Amino acid sequence: MAVYRDREHYIPLRRSDIIELLAGQLDPGRAALFRRLCQLLTDRVHLEFYRLFDRLKDDYAPFDPDADTKSLTSPEPAARFARADRLFSAFDRLLQRANFRRLTEDEVINCQSGASPWGLNMSIDLAAFERFALYVRGKSTGTRVLRSWRTWYKRKPFSVEVYQRLVIILKQRHHKRLGRDPDTRSVFLKLFKDIPTADLEMLIPGARLSMPTVERGKLGFSLLSGLVLLLWQFLKPLFVIAKAAAGGAVAFGPFGIVAALFGYGYRQYYGYQFSLKTYNLQLAQSLYYQNLDNNSGVLYRLLDAAEEQECRETILAYYYLHTAGDQTASQLDDRIEADLERLTGLKVDFEIDDALRKIERIGLGSQAGDRWSAVSLEDALERLAALPAEPVFAREVLDGG
Repeated sequence: MAVYRDREHYIPLRRSDIIELLAGQLDPGRAALFRRLCQLLTDRVHLEFYRLFDRLKDDYAPFDPDADTKSLTSPEPAARFARADRLFSAFDRLLQRANFRRLTEDEVINCQSGASPWGLNMSIDLAAFERFALYVRGKSTGTRVLRSWRTWYKRKPFSVEVYQRLVIILKQRHHKRLGRDPDTRSVFLKLFKDIPTADLEMLIPGARLSMPTVERGKLGFSLLSGLVLLLWQFLKPLFVIAKAAAGGAVAFGPFGIVAALFGYGYRQYYGYQFSLKTYNLQLAQSLYYQNLDNNSGVLYRLLDAAEEQECRETILAYYYLHTAGDQTASQLDDRIEADLERLTGLKVDFEIDDALRKIERIGLGSQAGDRWSAVSLEDALERLAALPAEPVFAREVLDGG
């Protein structure tokens, strides 16, 4: 079984497109049975994830900042904590089923280590959050346009690494980074698309823009020089008085230098503040189009993505096991990956173990030794229709097992 470190488990194809692609390789009679099987499978997965959505909505209700309904009960602090813990755990499992990867705390912290292509550093403090997690999926190359003195202020496109999808879940605590009155009762969910990997920190509440080293040096030098000269003025009162008595306007020269240096420092500071405002405007305009959903809407989108992925994996595993006959897990995995690349041009790392576990759980296939085999289409239809009510596909998200 080939192992690909540069591929992801996520299959970026619609379920209906996969069904038609596979059915098109069967004769009309078998294709009709296969489509019927896929419809039954899809209905079953949808029912389970609909029930899961209801449960997640209940868990999220006390923490939803956008709720337009009134709760008849108010959970005690201990109950709220337990519900928040259950929500974050279920959310983590849901993101795994949707093939997202959770970034470690070190990876999140390290995202602030360098300046963005716009030349500005940002700093974050995860201590501002009672709970925090950031997930990503799909790494690709995107294009941005930069205009600066380096490009003579002409629009210049450049390539950046981007995460195609990025999800944040967090609960705030009282912290100086979040202002005087942060919302510490809610849990915030954010879903973004096409976020540059160098700019992850810009999405985290409480992130602060830092002045680049060169700009800090210019400002510090001008202010320090001014203070030194001003101090020299006070340490030499006799010299100043004597010169003033002799010429009457001697203090103008040194004080003029001080004023000039302070003026230069102010110009540097004002220029940097103007750059910050310009950057913030560009950031707001960009995120307007990159923000896909917020709060409870994120739950719906992610559940839909996880549901689709469950169907894709199960349909592909059953089809190739049924059409190719007995195979080892490694052979089946390589066959699916090779055919997806041949038929669609997509390179994915198929989750064969997870797919076969689902196939066995719903009775569409079985293992004998190291080889797997699938039941006929007719038997598969009967077994799907007779499945018990207990969750099969959403079990990992519901209870972690």
